[in-house]
Amino acid sequence: MQVLRLSQLATTPGKPGLLPISPATVWRLVKAKKMPQPFRLSAATTVWDAAEIDQWIEYQQKGG
Repeated sequence: MQVLRLSQLATTPGKPGLLPISPATVWRLVKAKKMPQPFRLSAATTVWDAAEIDQWIEYQQKGG
């Protein structure tokens, strides 16, 4: 299983991410259950399943 960290997902000034949204927007979408839920690898490491994110992006592109 491949995983993605927030820094890989979100876009910040000077560093494009997989998604054209800020880290705060990622967390808003997670809280609203409009995005796949992350899980913890450790107390300080939160990640998303890369396959779930790919499916979610594909669904969004189809107008979901």
